Amino acid sequence: MNELIDNDSAILRHARGQFACMASSYGLGVFNDNFFKQAALVLFVATGHNEMQGYALSVFTLPFILFAAPAGWCADRFAKCHVVIAAKWLELLAMLFGAAGICMGNSPLIFTMLFIMGFQATLFSPAMNGSLPDLYPERFVTRANGILRMLVTFAILGGVAVAGMMLDRQGVILGIDAGRLLVAGTVVGVALMGVMVSYGVPHRPAANPTLNFPWNGPWHTIQELIATRKDPLLAATIFTNIFVWLAGSLGILIINPLGINQFHMTKTLTSYLIVGQLMGLAVGGVISSRLVPIGRWYRVVWPLCLAMSLVMVAMAGVPALPEPLHQPALFMLIFMLGCFGGGILIPMESFLQIRPPVARKGAVLSAVNFIVFAGILSSGLLSNFLNAHLKPTSAFGAMGLASLVISGILFLLFRRQHEKVGAK
Repeated sequence: MNELIDNDSAILRHARGQFACMASSYGLGVFNDNFFKQAALVLFVATGHNEMQGYALSVFTLPFILFAAPAGWCADRFAKCHVVIAAKWLELLAMLFGAAGICMGNSPLIFTMLFIMGFQATLFSPAMNGSLPDLYPERFVTRANGILRMLVTFAILGGVAVAGMMLDRQGVILGIDAGRLLVAGTVVGVALMGVMVSYGVPHRPAANPTLNFPWNGPWHTIQELIATRKDPLLAATIFTNIFVWLAGSLGILIINPLGINQFHMTKTLTSYLIVGQLMGLAVGGVISSRLVPIGRWYRVVWPLCLAMSLVMVAMAGVPALPEPLHQPALFMLIFMLGCFGGGILIPMESFLQIRPPVARKGAVLSAVNFIVFAGILSSGLLSNFLNAHLKPTSAFGAMGLASLVISGILFLLFRRQHEKVGAK
C-alpha cells in the first residue's frame, strides 16, 4: 500500500508542471472566448438586437459541425501538442479580427472572429481532451478533470464578469468608446499569453501517424457516431452530453434578456447572473469528482437531470415573488442550475476521455463535439423563438417541462445499464 501511495505521489509530481501548462493554455483560451462572446452578446441586447445572440452563437458553433472530422484526424494523426500550439496561433488571428470589430462596432468583423474562434476550438478540443489520459493513469483522470473544470470555470467567470464591467466603463480613449477599447486590448493580450504558454504542453508521439484524411467530412463523423451504438453506455453518455450542453447554452441566451429586459438590471449584474451559474458549475463539478465513483458515475445522472428540470420550472415563478426577492431568487436558482449541471458533466466528460480506443480517441471526441454543437447551434435558433414569444422566466419554465421528459428517457437508458452491470 505504501509503495502504491509513493508511486502515485511520484506520478502526480512529475505531471504537475505539464498539467499547469495544459490548464493555463486551456484557461486563457476559455477566458478569451467567453469574455469576447459575452461582450458582443451584451452589446447586441443593449442595442435592441436580441436576435443577434442566436446568429452569433450559430456562427461560432458551425465549424464544430463542418470540421469535426478533420479536427479528430489532426488529433490522432499528429502529436497533440503541435495541434494545440497551432490552434493557439489561430486564436490570436481570431482576436485581431474581434478587436477591430468591437472597436468599430462592425458586426461582420465580429462574426468573422466568432467563426475563426469556433474553428480554433474545433481543432483544440479533441487534442487537449485526448492529452489528459496520456498524462495521468485512469484512476486520476476524474480528479484531474475536476481540478481542470474548476480552474476553467474561474476563467469563464472572470471573462463573463469582466465583460460587463468593462463595457460599463464611461469615456472615450483615442476616439473610441473606452469600454470597447478595453475589451479589444484584453482579447489580444490574453491570446498572446496563450500562445506562449502552449509551448509547455506535454509532447507525446502521434496516436495513429498513418491515419488517412477523412475526405467525406461530416459523413465520416456521422459514421463515428453510428459506430458508438456498439457501446450502449458510450451512446447513452453522448446523448446525455447533448442534453446538458443544449440546456446550458439555451439558458445563457435567455439569461441576458432576462436580466436586461425583464428585470431591468445593469450589464454588470446581468453578467453576474451567468457568473452565478458558472460558480455552481464549478462547485458541482468538484463535489462530483470527489464523491462519484468512476465505475458507477451514471447512477447519478438522471436524478441530477431531474433536479435541473425542477429548478428551471421554478424560474417561471420568480415574477410572482415580492420585488425585493426577485434578484436573490434569480441568483439562487441559477446557481443551483449550475451545481446540478456540473455534477453531471465532470464524471461524464472523464468517461468520454477514457472509454474510446487510443487510436480513435480524437475521432470519437470530435464526433461528440459535432453532435453537441449541432445541438448548441439549434439552441441559437430556439432562443430567438423563445425570446420573441415568451418572457425569459416563462421560457425557462418551458425548458424545464421539456427537460422533465428528457429526464425520464435518461432514467430508462441508465437503469438498463445498471441492470446489465448487476447481472454480471
